[in-house]
Amino acid sequence: MIGKYLMASLPTLQMDKLLAALNAAEIGQHPVEVHGALVGLICGGVEQKPSGWTQPLLELMNDGQALPKELQTLIDDLYQDAVTRLSDTDFGFSPMLPQEEESLSKRVEALSLWVQSFLTGIAIIQPKLNQAPLDVREVIQDLSEIAQVEFDVAEDEESEAALIELMEFTRMAALMCYAEFGPAIDDDEPIDVGVMH
Repeated sequence: MIGKYLMASLPTLQMDKLLAALNAAEIGQHPVEVHGALVGLICGGVEQKPSGWTQPLLELMNDGQALPKELQTLIDDLYQDAVTRLSDTDFGFSPMLPQEEESLSKRVEALSLWVQSFLTGIAIIQPKLNQAPLDVREVIQDLSEIAQVEFDVAEDEESEAALIELMEFTRMAALMCYAEFGPAIDDDEPIDVGVMH
């Protein structure tokens, strides 16, 4: 199932390649936005074949227009990688975000962009999110608060710890949405992300 599609590296390490391809195609989106929207579509339960997920993503990132071949190939790989990581916990899903060498404010901004794009992606596929189970609605509400987070943060250990906590919450929230809306999974264990109130 995974075969040649599984990337040897985490999606974060593909960011430079994706950024270069987006710039070459003159698409003014950051790689984290593309990954967030893609994961949002998947976690919303988009049909998992190219005809199901490609068009909604193109609507979000390029006004419905086709992408250059190189960029489309990168996004196909990213899609396959995200599905693999979301559906099999052994592969460890995480949002695509800049590495720790980047400034804290840049990483906070990237998380906010990722979450905004994730919420947009999931809302397109699940327009009746307000009818989802209560725990899912609470998690979506918490994510919408993360999307509004302030970028101007102090470069200190406390802020770093808070960012790590938000990243972990976001990761678990995505897995929870995938478990709720994605294809049926054999494992019946509920995912508890804890609510941030």
